[in-house]
Amino acid sequence: LTGILFFQTWELRGRYPNRGYPKIFNDEAVGKEAKKLFDDAQAMMKNIIAEKSMSLKGVVGLFPANRSENGEDIHIYADEDSRAAGNTTSTFCMLRQQAEKENEDPYLSQADFIAPAGYKDHLGMFAVSCFGCDALVEKYESEHDDYSKIMSQALADRFVEAFAEYLHKVIRTEMWGYAKDEKLDEADLLKIKYDGIRPAPGYPSQPDHTEKQTMWELIKAK
Repeated sequence: LTGILFFQTWELRGRYPNRGYPKIFNDEAVGKEAKKLFDDAQAMMKNIIAEKSMSLKGVVGLFPANRSENGEDIHIYADEDSRAAGNTTSTFCMLRQQAEKENEDPYLSQADFIAPAGYKDHLGMFAVSCFGCDALVEKYESEHDDYSKIMSQALADRFVEAFAEYLHKVIRTEMWGYAKDEKLDEADLLKIKYDGIRPAPGYPSQPDHTEKQTMWELIKAK
């Protein structure tokens, strides 16, 4: 709830230097309402925890991967034997940067960051979701309580974002384990100081949403 996006859901934006939590509470224009909103969110969150009306679920997949011979795609393999035999399970078709450049910098693709055949590289992926929000929304809609309806949706959004951060940390430090000695505080995490990247389909680095279907099939997300 300390993220600026929670307050922006309600179109509450403090003026500099009172833009972020908890400084937004000091803002002359929106500070009082922001504090009330925050307190209401805390109360609803405690109620959700007590009643277990929302839950979080996620699924993770870590796969052997290599860049294609032409350098444009990423081949996924079921295991190391499949990699050695060249038997791909799936292929992610990556897109290069599209905006015209005024210099000689290359047009990058996510495929550029995966090692070519002959090297043991990997690609990790995960999906997370919050369950129970729809039922709460229906409840509040039946009670004509738009405020609580929007609050429950805003909290579900924050829950799943926090879960994504937590699961990514578990992947880095335990499941994949390439950053076992990682010691980052909240500020470092927000500044993305961890090793590795976490691109998402639909964002500028991979704007093609259709690649999500390949991901869902690989990790068996439902």
